[in-house]
Order: sequence, then C-alpha cells, then structure tokens
Amino acid sequence: MGEGMATHLNRRPEKALTAQEVRNATTPGKYFDGHGLFLRVDPNGSRFWVQRITIRGKRSEIGLGSPSLVSLAEARAAALENRKLARAGGDPLQARREALAVLTFEEAARKVHELHKPTWRNAKHARDFLTSLETYAFPRLGRLKATDVNTADVLAVLMPIWTEKPETARRVRQRIGTVMKWTVAQGWRQDNPAENITQALPKTAKRQSHRKALPYAEVAGCIDAVKASGAGRATKLALEFLVLCAARSGEVREAHWREIDLKAKVWEIPAQRMKAKRAHRVPLSARAVSILEEAKALGDGSGLVFPGTKKGRPLSDMTLSKLVKELGFDADVHGFRTSFRTWAQERTNFPREVAEAALAHMSGDEVERAYARSDLFDKRRKMMEAWSGHLAGPVGNVAFMQHFQK
Repeated sequence: MGEGMATHLNRRPEKALTAQEVRNATTPGKYFDGHGLFLRVDPNGSRFWVQRITIRGKRSEIGLGSPSLVSLAEARAAALENRKLARAGGDPLQARREALAVLTFEEAARKVHELHKPTWRNAKHARDFLTSLETYAFPRLGRLKATDVNTADVLAVLMPIWTEKPETARRVRQRIGTVMKWTVAQGWRQDNPAENITQALPKTAKRQSHRKALPYAEVAGCIDAVKASGAGRATKLALEFLVLCAARSGEVREAHWREIDLKAKVWEIPAQRMKAKRAHRVPLSARAVSILEEAKALGDGSGLVFPGTKKGRPLSDMTLSKLVKELGFDADVHGFRTSFRTWAQERTNFPREVAEAALAHMSGDEVERAYARSDLFDKRRKMMEAWSGHLAGPVGNVAFMQHFQK
C-alpha cells in the first residue's frame, strides 16, 4: 500500500484493509478501513488505530490502541460498536471514560472497607474483612476490573479452602459478595457473581454452633487457677470480670472507663459494641467493682479498662482463650456465658427472662417485647451478686443463695 493510498481521504468500502497490509504498513500516513476506522503511522514509527466519528453532531476521533495489541478484527468490532452507539444518540467517548473509571476488585474492596468501617462492632471485624480478602481473594481477583469478575473467578478463590477451611471460606464468599453488591449499586454491573454458586460448591458438614463450656461447678476452680497463674495482670482481671458479668469477650476487652459508673455500680455498653445493636446495662457485683478498682492501676491513657501490651490496643481474644486452654480447661471463653445460664436454670429460682436479660438476649415474641420494655435491672443485680457468690466458693454461694431466694 503506497503513500498515495495512505493519504487518500475518499470514501472506502468496509474492510478495505487486510491483516497483511496492516503488518506491512510502515510508511507514515493514514490507512483507512470502514466505519471511520484507520491505521495511523507516525513518522517516528508509532502505529495506532483511530476512529473518526460524529458524536451528537460533533466530529471526533477515538483512539483504539496499537495494532500490536489490538488486531484488525478487534479494531473493526470496536469501531462498529462505537458507530452504533453514536447513531443511537449515545457518546462512545463518555462510555469509555466511565469504563476507565471502574475500579479493580481490590480498589473496590478497599473502598467498601472504608465505607463500612464506622458501622462494624469493633476494630477486629474491620481488620478481618480486609485481611481475609488480601489473603484469599486479591491474588486472583485483585487486578481484575470489578466488571470483569465472574462466577468462575469466585469459585477459583473458594474451592481451595471450601472444605479445608469452611468457616473462613464462607466469610470470604460473604465479603466478596459485599464488594460486588456495591459495584451493582454503582451501576457497573447487573449481577453478583458471589451469589447463586452454591450448587457448584461441594457440601460441607454443618458448623458446630455451640461453644465448649465448663460445668458451672468447675468455673470457680478455673477462676482460682487464673488468679494463681503467671498471666499478665490485665489478662487475669479481664477474664474474671468477663465471667462475673457473663459478658462477651469483645465487650470486656474493649470496655472503656467512660462506660462505667463505679458509684452506681453500673457498666453501660453502648449499642455499637453490642451484638444486637442495643445498649446494655450490666449491674456490677461487689467483686466486679473490686476488679475495676484494681484495674485503675493498669491505665495507659487510652481509656481502656483492660489495655493490651501495645499502648492504646485492647487485649486480644486469643490471649484470653490461650490462658484458659494452657491452664488445662477444655472451654471457650464464650462458653462461660453458657456456664452462667445453666447455673441460673439449675441452681436458682430466678425467672428465665431475668437470666436471658443478663445475657442481653431478647425474650418472648415481638408482641410480648413491645409491652415488656423493662430490662429487669434490679432483679439482674440480685442474680449477678448470687453468681458472684457461687464463684467465691461454697461458703459465699450458700450465704448469697439463702439471702436472695427467700
């Protein structure tokens, strides 16, 4: 193809070029095909596909890439789509800008993480969301445009861990789905590839939902072992306080002094730190107050009641769990709530709803809860003193039970 053909601007039939002609085109100029498409060869040897097109009455040129990366067939297909869009009143340039604005999966995930971070119950949930995706999803999905992630990609992430680490895999799938839902809301795609893939995944055993718990008769012995252990002062106090209050690990580890009124003997956990997202008042037994008095000496300026070894950071859940296991007790930290609940049911006359309220559980159906709005605080205070007496040993237990169950 000569220079005359390269600079000739007359209308040319569709598919005027051949793949061989594209490969051989080295003379500077413009080599025209159809639908306004031409190959531009610059004097420095650079070669680009360009489409000349009229968009909403305005003549424009759109770059379609280098022929070393975009074949003649691909350039023709892109040019045809652009022309169809322009003829329908659309703007191929705007569509291209929007496509370039689509984030990669990793970028989208980090964006979603920042958006959701203020709503999570604690910093650990925020860290786990991103850490699990960094470990399992980003290596496969991270560089893909969010619009290009498909079910096969999601399956490739999940299959290696689906049966080996089912709980982790379930959470990774859920978090991928959260990111994809955000991309759907952005208008970047219509589907969520993390959904509707259950049939493609092998069945796994149902998760064991019950945490290991000590019989209530053995809890006092566990507390004594904790006190006698070589664990850090914050760890020992936090674990005993957790058992006394029948509280969740995160509620205790992230407790702040601003939540506690020592004079009124009340610990009020704000809604954002509670599992059910409802503020919860905890009546503090005499022993719980004593623990808090001791904990004042642990202050690191962060406001945490039981600070960890790193300034401003709470104790880790693993620290408490590890201590219980190392002392020879086959129980989960969360299981102490079960121990408390079983003790209340089998060894006291406190009504069921009082014990459930102590655990921040909702009792009764929706109608019943609408009328029964009391948190049974005064009755729970008696219950927690009785529980403290049980943990103090046989003498303390008998004295408290005789006093509170008359």
